[in-house]
Amino acid sequence: MKFREDINGLRAIAVIAVVLFHFRPAWMPGGFAGVDVFFVISGFLMTGIIFRGIEKESFSILKFYVARANRIIPALSLLCLALLVFGWLYLIPMDYKTLGKHAGSSISFLSNIIYWRESGYFDSSSQEKWLLHTWSLSIEWQFYIIYPLILVAMKRFMSISAMKKAILIGTIIGFIFSIIITYNWPNAAYFLLPTRAWEMMIGGVAYLYPFNLRGKQKKITEWVGIILIFSSYIFISKSSPWPGYLAIFPVLGSFMIIQAKSNGFITHNKVFQKLGAWSYSIYLWHWPLVVTIFYFSLNDLFIYLGITLSIFLGFLSHTYIEKIRFKNEFSHVLNYLKCKPLLITLVIFSSSAIIFSTSGVYHRYSDDIQLKNTNALNAISDWDYPQPNLRVGSSKIRFLKGSSDKNILFIGASHIEQTYPYVQSLNSTYNIYYLTKEGCFVTPSYVHPKWSCNNIQNYKDIVKNIHFEKIVTSFYLFDEMLSEHKETKEEQLKNRINEYDKFLLFVKENSKKTYLILGEPKGIEFDPKMSARFNLPNYINVQTVRKQYNLHNEAIKKLENITDIRIIDPIDFLCTDICKVMDSKYTFYYKDSTHFRPWYAKKSLQYLNTIFE
Repeated sequence: MKFREDINGLRAIAVIAVVLFHFRPAWMPGGFAGVDVFFVISGFLMTGIIFRGIEKESFSILKFYVARANRIIPALSLLCLALLVFGWLYLIPMDYKTLGKHAGSSISFLSNIIYWRESGYFDSSSQEKWLLHTWSLSIEWQFYIIYPLILVAMKRFMSISAMKKAILIGTIIGFIFSIIITYNWPNAAYFLLPTRAWEMMIGGVAYLYPFNLRGKQKKITEWVGIILIFSSYIFISKSSPWPGYLAIFPVLGSFMIIQAKSNGFITHNKVFQKLGAWSYSIYLWHWPLVVTIFYFSLNDLFIYLGITLSIFLGFLSHTYIEKIRFKNEFSHVLNYLKCKPLLITLVIFSSSAIIFSTSGVYHRYSDDIQLKNTNALNAISDWDYPQPNLRVGSSKIRFLKGSSDKNILFIGASHIEQTYPYVQSLNSTYNIYYLTKEGCFVTPSYVHPKWSCNNIQNYKDIVKNIHFEKIVTSFYLFDEMLSEHKETKEEQLKNRINEYDKFLLFVKENSKKTYLILGEPKGIEFDPKMSARFNLPNYINVQTVRKQYNLHNEAIKKLENITDIRIIDPIDFLCTDICKVMDSKYTFYYKDSTHFRPWYAKKSLQYLNTIFE
């Protein structure tokens, strides 16, 4: 196939969006859709290679695999090797072990499955995963493995014309399937091949059913495609269900640009041509630089430096690594085992497996670092809030039965859930109801980007059904809770306060006593992972803690219905002039920067006793 500058320019459009989104999401909220553009391009090119070979009866699946390996593996291997060396020098054991796991899954093209099972792409922990971006390479490689096998098998039973129709129909079915899965299993939809295959197949459709356009038709088609892609970059955000039906915009836009075969300035200018040529390597190197900024808490200046360095490293990798073409003699099937990309893969995978199996080559660290690392690992997974065991109306409740007919309701998010171990240990005579949902706020205007908050936002149902002597809630409002919405943060804060005021009025009117628990001591020092990484001190100044509640405290001052509510401030009970983070044996009190470990909650939350008096 003749080199197409328009497709090369389309690669630039894709990689620019991804890079800008990752370094500063506000610059291009839907920039992650650039990956979908890459998928369409891959599907177009791979379908062309396979069908030309099939039509000439010269297609070899093994040669196809080796060619793809030559294209993808050398640059990816260099990145993995560089990160493993970097990790040896700078990462603590738990992080180095994780890097080993991710490097092994990346070089074996299974990383999308690993990341799917770990958490969501947009979760905060994603910024600690040095090779998270390789999920898309894994999907492409899986497609490269399966797609030619299916097409070769189809050729045995179908004509070329029938195969084309089957791909078109399969693309439509795949799109519908993707929509269904996105709304039912969003993480699986994001990371797995079955919901992404249609994006590559529509690239195949572009090859198999080319438009016959002329003159202005080409320009109009190209510009419609560009508008669709950039609209998705601007108006879609990480809170949008993805891929879902919205993915049709960047995918269809890419399809139209490919069909246009135009020579417009956007795709043919020299800058985009260079960036398009370097796009694969830019994509490889940019994400580890993003993680570096997050991992070491670097300032905004490093965002601009990181973007520049991504392009420079992309240029170097393209010039000196991507252009390497390992030659193989394919006269015998055993010669395929000598394929250098395959050998490189085995070396990287074996090194990664050793790092993972030795827990980050654990024993090369000092005893103190080993102990702190072990305790941090135990802490970050330490959480004890059981599943609901009662349904009241539409709400799911965790119920503790007491010996009296008096009831207490605890309502809130995870900061209410963390009180459960202590409350359970009291063996109170009260019947205790926990109405909670992690990450949620009781006010209806708050919409969690990943799950429904109806369980606690429908609080009126349970309060009207059951008489509560006392209602206990929390007020935990920080800047990060105002980042997922289109209104300004000032508007969101005003709405949240007004709605919370109405909530307080309601619970006051429906209980004899109402308690409001303020925020507990928090900060990076409390996070076991961060403490182990940077050897942070085992305490934090109480004034530093209180400064983190400025937004929180200003909001409380604006609550009109705060009168007659009993306020409990955990900081008064848990801190003196300092707030301790761990004991002398590096036993951490928290599981992250804001949540108590169960044993610490059970030992230390005596400030809740006043509720049960």
